[in-house]
Amino acid sequence: MSHDLNQRPSHQRDFWGSPWRARLGLTALAVAFMLLMLWLWRPWLLMPGTQPLVMAEGDPYLRALMRTISASESNVMRPYNVLYGGDYVGSLERHPNRCESIGQGPNRGNCSTAAGRYQLLYSTWLELAARHHPERTEDALDATGLSFAPVYQDVVVHAWLQEGRWGNLSAQLRQGRIQPVLRRLSGTWTSLGYGIENNSMSRELPRVYRQMLEDELARADSPTDDTKTKGRATSAARP
Repeated sequence: MSHDLNQRPSHQRDFWGSPWRARLGLTALAVAFMLLMLWLWRPWLLMPGTQPLVMAEGDPYLRALMRTISASESNVMRPYNVLYGGDYVGSLERHPNRCESIGQGPNRGNCSTAAGRYQLLYSTWLELAARHHPERTEDALDATGLSFAPVYQDVVVHAWLQEGRWGNLSAQLRQGRIQPVLRRLSGTWTSLGYGIENNSMSRELPRVYRQMLEDELARADSPTDDTKTKGRATSAARP
């Protein structure tokens, strides 16, 4: 007695021949797409502080370091607008200069004016802006009115890292000395570890830096169309 192997019980034929099959297929595709997007966007979802800089130029090794610093200091979706403690400001026309209460750690009971992607104190910002802000004047007092916009936060901190206060950071990073660099900087950005405090990100920062460096080197090798256009415009403007 022969049997047709292609025949199925009636309830199975009803299932596979019904809209359920199409629905399952669409659901599987949707889940696969969501997982793919989560994988592609995981740096921003899990470490939003590592998002690319607004500033277009700069040393890729220092740019990667800046993104690593903000992963620890301002790991939020709007790092340029964040205040110490987690509140946000809407306007970045000036440094906010809001002294937020410190609720834990060795400085508990005091307050901090730290703000922005690099959590710069107001006094530090005034000092650095007077030296490195593109719109600075010869009068250091004018620094109080300088813009705290994202691009200027980037420009000022990049110039600060290049100054030599901590030695030649770019050369050290090119030698793969990320941990000694983080140790040097921890006196300024305490969340980097090695100092009076750290956080859950501190131990991950060398790995984060390597990921950021890979991204920055790729960006440097493949500039965007906007960067290419700016470069051509600059060259054309030269005598």
